Amino acid sequence: MEIEVRKLLALKKYEGEFTFDYDPPADVCLIPLCRIEGKVKVCGKYVLCDDDSVEVTLTVEYKIVGQCSYCLKDAQKDVTFTSEILYVAEEDDENYIYDGIKINLKSAVDDAILISQPHILLCREDCEGIDVTNN
Repeated sequence: MEIEVRKLLALKKYEGEFTFDYDPPADVCLIPLCRIEGKVKVCGKYVLCDDDSVEVTLTVEYKIVGQCSYCLKDAQKDVTFTSEILYVAEEDDENYIYDGIKINLKSAVDDAILISQPHILLCREDCEGIDVTNN
């Protein structure tokens, strides 16, 4: 889950791809009565820039399972999310920082998972909620 920038510079590999599976923390799912099932698939590309910054395109894929937010029936949703990230060697308020040697992608992956979650999980798109009529 790291990009070894110094090693890649020495090898003159200024662009490349990566992929790995990530075990997300148990509390990363924000939807009540739901969880992320299994591992999160992470893949992406990096570009090492002349100013020591590193551009990363990161895609996370995972499945949320649990109870429908409207009717409480079983529900699941596959989520795919891509983000563009810039790592810089000097701290600023807009980008991720790294030490100039290697980049740990954990924070960016956790952030992508949090940002990409839907606000609710539905069993189907047209779910109207719990039927409270006595028919």
